[in-house]
Amino acid sequence: MEFTDLKILVVDDSKLARLSLIKAVKNVEPSTEFFEAENGAIAVEIFKKEMPRVVFLDLTMPVMDGYEALIEIMKIDPDSQVIVVSADIQAQARERVLSLGAKNMCAKPINDEKMQNIFINDLII
Repeated sequence: MEFTDLKILVVDDSKLARLSLIKAVKNVEPSTEFFEAENGAIAVEIFKKEMPRVVFLDLTMPVMDGYEALIEIMKIDPDSQVIVVSADIQAQARERVLSLGAKNMCAKPINDEKMQNIFINDLII
């Protein structure tokens, strides 16, 4: 798969988690432009400005959590492709994010194999 002009927003309060996720994406899709945010409020602002095709979103963050950010992102673009990546893999969290419009929810950490599956099964690019 080779997508041109693919913009991805990676949202996590952990810089290490963001870098790990970016590395996994680059191993699957090297020609990607990345934007990073450490909380949901910054993510929403970047989303408005850059309109990325894909958002990888953590749930537990300061300022604005992933649930709130997901709601705001879906208001801006109901066709947004948001993949929630979280350590909180409880069934109720999964049901909630899917009902709010996320394409899928994956447990941290994301490795190359999980990322390949996300690109194949969850994303319409």
